[in-house]
Amino acid sequence: MKSKHIPYRRCIGCMESRPQSELMRIVSLGKEIAIDVDGTLPGRGAYLCKTKECLEKAIKKRSFQRVFKGEISIDALLTNAKED
Repeated sequence: MKSKHIPYRRCIGCMESRPQSELMRIVSLGKEIAIDVDGTLPGRGAYLCKTKECLEKAIKKRSFQRVFKGEISIDALLTNAKED
């Protein structure tokens, strides 16, 4: 029997490849970014591990600005991370 294909994506914080189901998708909405819970939001997306350490690494390395090609407001994302 053929095994099911599991898509892998790379975290923009730690740069490790993991199964897509283990990562959260971040989507660019113009000058702001949002967490795509359902995986249905349109637009360019990036993947991030569900840890605070990876979020901090991505911010320090300016990964969001690089991936989304411009200055991005990450205030909403930081607010959501502090609540977790």
